[in-house]
Amino acid sequence: MSVIHQTVHELRDAISKKKISARELTEAFLEQIGLVEEKIHAYNTVIPDSALADADRIDSALLRGDNVGPLAGVPIALKDNLCTLGVKTTCSSKMLENFIPPYDATVVTRLKNAGAIPLGKTNMDEFAMGSSTENSAFEKTCNPWDILRIPGGSSGGSAAAVAASEASAALGSDTGGSIRQPAALCGVVGLKPTYGRVSRYGLIAFASSLDQIGPFTHDVTDMALLMNVIAGFDPLDSTSVNTPLPDLTQNLSEGIDGLRIGIPNEYFTKGGTTSACGMDEDVASAISSSIRQFQKLGAKITEISLPHSEYAVAVYYLLATAEASSNLARYDGVRYGHRTVNPQDLLEMYTKSRQEGFGPEVKRRIMLGTYALSSGYYDAYYKKAQQVRTLIKNDFDEAWKQVDLILAPTTPTPAFLFGEKTQDPLTMYLSDIFTISVNLAGIPALSMPCGFSKAGLPIGLQLMGRPFDEATLLKSAFAFEQETDFHKRRPCLI
Repeated sequence: MSVIHQTVHELRDAISKKKISARELTEAFLEQIGLVEEKIHAYNTVIPDSALADADRIDSALLRGDNVGPLAGVPIALKDNLCTLGVKTTCSSKMLENFIPPYDATVVTRLKNAGAIPLGKTNMDEFAMGSSTENSAFEKTCNPWDILRIPGGSSGGSAAAVAASEASAALGSDTGGSIRQPAALCGVVGLKPTYGRVSRYGLIAFASSLDQIGPFTHDVTDMALLMNVIAGFDPLDSTSVNTPLPDLTQNLSEGIDGLRIGIPNEYFTKGGTTSACGMDEDVASAISSSIRQFQKLGAKITEISLPHSEYAVAVYYLLATAEASSNLARYDGVRYGHRTVNPQDLLEMYTKSRQEGFGPEVKRRIMLGTYALSSGYYDAYYKKAQQVRTLIKNDFDEAWKQVDLILAPTTPTPAFLFGEKTQDPLTMYLSDIFTISVNLAGIPALSMPCGFSKAGLPIGLQLMGRPFDEATLLKSAFAFEQETDFHKRRPCLI
């Protein structure tokens, strides 16, 4: 197997045993970027000089016998909404096209301290608003399994970079499915941690009560390694929760005999064997096969109810847009970001700067959110959505009295063609029908490969866990992964 197709833990071990140097590994990934980036467009910015300098520092530290960290020499990609010192951070928007942050996000600092080597910043839907990465102001990222199809969104560039072996792992952000959905469509593992588990300091905000940073990896072991590094309390983030983080690599191989897994009636027809919620037949078949695999591993399958699931999409698109309206008010052409040329007065500067800097989907969501927060409509829309959000969270709280995990598809269909849903925003929004409830409830959830469609496109399985119980989530995913080989397959790009 080519070195670029290996997992993070394989690469880390190879470097520590001096089978390959950090520089040689970094050069291999940069070469792969040079070969496939013209087809994939996973990156907005690649930083080869910085990456090679970091690799040389790691190699020198290894020669001296220094402690170099658990990810020493491993090349990693970063979503372009994570602030990086001295490197453009654009949110794939013209509004921030030339913004260079004066500091690193906490997760970036932790990766660097662990010895990881940032290769660059990945493309995304503008300000993380989208499900296909078609809303980027710069490029459309292509799915490495079929470049005529979308990679998912909003973290499509990060998912595609890992799938195309343009990085060994990547970070993304998940507000309503933006890690799990592209992970499913690109055939990699993606985790949305519990809200408050990973610091949001330095993440450019979309919806602050929903956003969470998480990794993309090739397998579950890598996911545990990355989470060990980036998770944990951060006093710089007021929503960070100071709760103990276990070593997530320790209990991966424990097995899941007796584990109780819930199948939501609202997502499936009776018995979880046929499609519902617009689920594609190939997806339904792969999920049914996965349920049987978990049963073989000793898990107990139980039907459960999440009765308020049908309201999740509507609730999300009120709350997320309201928070976006508030968060994006800071882009006014005054302090940083795009400013229009030669405005006649202050009002025109505000208006034209935002008109020129924001794309159509961002404008749509700002207007929706501003309307929901406006006088006379606040109680009818925003307040009501918050009340229903509580009911959705209560559904999960009730479910945890019966089960340890909840199993569902990640997406209703495999990756769709470019342009297929751009003219119908409501259809696009339904791409996240299985993922949104997780963000509203604040619980952790993981997507992992569980099959392929008849057309050879990856299908993702979603596992949802109790708050701050990423350990059970990863242990269960690991058990499934050991009995299947879906995570080992790679797209043929060259």
